Amino acid sequence: DPHSPERGRSTTPRSPAAAVAVAMIVVASLVVPAVADSPAAPIPETEVTIKRLGFGISQMTLPAKAVERLDIRTAEIREDASGRKIAPFSSIIYDLDGDAWVYTEPAPLSYVREPVVVDLVNDEDAYLKEGPAAGTKVVTMGVPELYGTEVGVNGE
Repeated sequence: DPHSPERGRSTTPRSPAAAVAVAMIVVASLVVPAVADSPAAPIPETEVTIKRLGFGISQMTLPAKAVERLDIRTAEIREDASGRKIAPFSSIIYDLDGDAWVYTEPAPLSYVREPVVVDLVNDEDAYLKEGPAAGTKVVTMGVPELYGTEVGVNGE
């Protein structure tokens, strides 16, 4: 019936609160949950052995699979003709206080953070005033991952 009171009435909500509720339901139905697709399952902490050595320093021993997955690589600290120690710059990590460190590999799959004092950086070389002896193996790839494993992330 063209004279019916229902004809031409809007079916949209009349109050602003109802309109907001309808809009939220519509938007929520369009949201697709984000799922991170990791190439490898996380390594449970129980597989990493952390031995506290004192003064905030630890020795970490990782499973061989973790070292492979993190693609941890090492190089040796060397000396130039004048006897200055040279570390690969990629082995240096700075903490929140601005102190410089390297991770040494005292035994296969084991890593210890040791302090260094950088004199100068030239291209990919860091000349050290203080640090481990020449011939010491230091980590050059995977340094941030080792640091996060040792000290935790966001205080964990």
